[in-house]
Amino acid sequence: MTTSDDEEINPVTMLLLDSDDAEEQNGKKSELVPTPVQHQNYHLTSIDSTVVIRQLPSQGLSFQLWPAASTFVKLLDCYKVSNTDSFSAAITSVKRRPRLRILELGSGTGIVGIAASAILGADVTMTDLPHVLVNLKFNADANSEVLAPRGGEVQVAALSWGENEEMEAIGRDYDLIIGSDVVYHDNLYDPLLQTLKFLLLEGENKVFLMGHLRRWKKESGFFKKAKKYFQVELVHEDGPSSASRTGVVVYRFARKDAVFR
Repeated sequence: MTTSDDEEINPVTMLLLDSDDAEEQNGKKSELVPTPVQHQNYHLTSIDSTVVIRQLPSQGLSFQLWPAASTFVKLLDCYKVSNTDSFSAAITSVKRRPRLRILELGSGTGIVGIAASAILGADVTMTDLPHVLVNLKFNADANSEVLAPRGGEVQVAALSWGENEEMEAIGRDYDLIIGSDVVYHDNLYDPLLQTLKFLLLEGENKVFLMGHLRRWKKESGFFKKAKKYFQVELVHEDGPSSASRTGVVVYRFARKDAVFR
């Protein structure tokens, strides 16, 4: 059925959202049809290295590369401590120790977390649902030689948003939280916000940097709720592309009373 919200979706940038629904029918997982493995190369100019990411499109959305991830990687590749652009400043504002500790939500294929570790020399914990972790770890291991020169390390862990036991296991000992294309299903808005409140509203001031490509009108509901708890600031905006009427944007979420130097 077509609704007014559906008219906001670009079928190219939705990355086959219907495939998620096809995976589950009457509460049971449908049998997956094998398709060829796909690989995507990302050359990171700042460290003159190439990250190779394995995609498994037949497995669903979490095994494919999303538009906001590419923008996030490009911004990381341009990061400089002395840079005054808003994205770099958001990272620098939370860098309190020699090796930045980063938590990534909804890591998918892992390109953003791997790039962050390689470029920033950071310790990154990449998280997603349990069935995603095998491919996520495969990509982390496959790029270990890219991480080594700058001392970065990557680990993989399960995290279902809003699940208290899993959130407690992950903990809060991170300087920076990141995520890309994590706002797409409205049933995930509240669990994601619950997770962000757990991570950002206790202890030292922290930041969540979120890459996002607008697809649905109802996404405004997520941001309206988020602004009840957080400062939400736009720190980067791409122009429209040939595949979308809107470009990727990056938001900075922080506790309302947070003050950064």
